[in-house]
Amino acid sequence: MERLSQRCPSRGTALLAVTLSLLMYPVLRSLALQLHSAITGSYVSGTHSVAFINCLNEQIAKDIARAIMDKKLAAYVNILPKSSALYFWKGELEESSEILLLVKTRTSKVGELSDYVRSIHPFEIPEIISLPIDQGNPLYLKWIEESVPRD
Repeated sequence: MERLSQRCPSRGTALLAVTLSLLMYPVLRSLALQLHSAITGSYVSGTHSVAFINCLNEQIAKDIARAIMDKKLAAYVNILPKSSALYFWKGELEESSEILLLVKTRTSKVGELSDYVRSIHPFEIPEIISLPIDQGNPLYLKWIEESVPRD
């Protein structure tokens, strides 16, 4: 029996191996997708995102858009015209008009983009949400990648 226990790994070692495998899966998957993309030239879904940022007026929207571009946090920012908004704020239903920014960037930059916009935005809690880009014009997606520096 003693020889058998020397040749078989302990439960702790097996548990450690399984845990490390599970923890490494996202990293290994990401590397495999990047390698596949590099070899085949195909787009990896979710590599880029569109962020939505609301602004009080057109001047604030332009200032924030310019600041985002100056920091190279995006490849492209659309400034959409005034729209009406309804929302709850401090328990009360509010109505206002806002300008919406659509920001095209790398998904890996969304956290940095959000932190930066919060630091310069006049709203106490600005709307900064993002959605990953699943598919699109391959040339446009490549242009985003080339326009926004890697981390």
